[in-house]
Amino acid sequence: MPIELEVNGIRRSLDVDPSTPLLWVLRDELRLLGTKFGCGIAQCGACTVHVDGNAVRACVTPISALAGRKVTTIEGLSGAKAEALKRAWIELDVPQCGWCQTGQLMSAAVLLAEVERPSDDDIDAAMAGNACRCATYVRIRAAIHRAAAASAEERR
Repeated sequence: MPIELEVNGIRRSLDVDPSTPLLWVLRDELRLLGTKFGCGIAQCGACTVHVDGNAVRACVTPISALAGRKVTTIEGLSGAKAEALKRAWIELDVPQCGWCQTGQLMSAAVLLAEVERPSDDDIDAAMAGNACRCATYVRIRAAIHRAAAASAEERR
């Protein structure tokens, strides 16, 4: 029986094993390659996507849990705050190897949706589940602050 959900604003009907992790449905079935495999046990955050606006680890989320839900991947991340994040990431040269960055951006986008002007503590708490092998944490924090400030400025 197909599982129906919305991915990046498009209704999908997927005939896959219900226990298949969302990560592999995104990558193998839908060819959305921005969501990365990192650890496979929800510890690194590279596979972070949004499900109904919440940050979720796609590597451990079975597709059966997503029937009728809305999934957003890095390819579908949009809006003023998301664009501010992407600009800040580029302006501050946040990525080095880049492997973790889609998960970092997805977690940061949820934070900015919930907290207009996050403190360092807010950022550290929201981003704690995202590992960066290149240790760009200082630039990540600075980019989130810059994106928050840009978003606030745009609202004026």
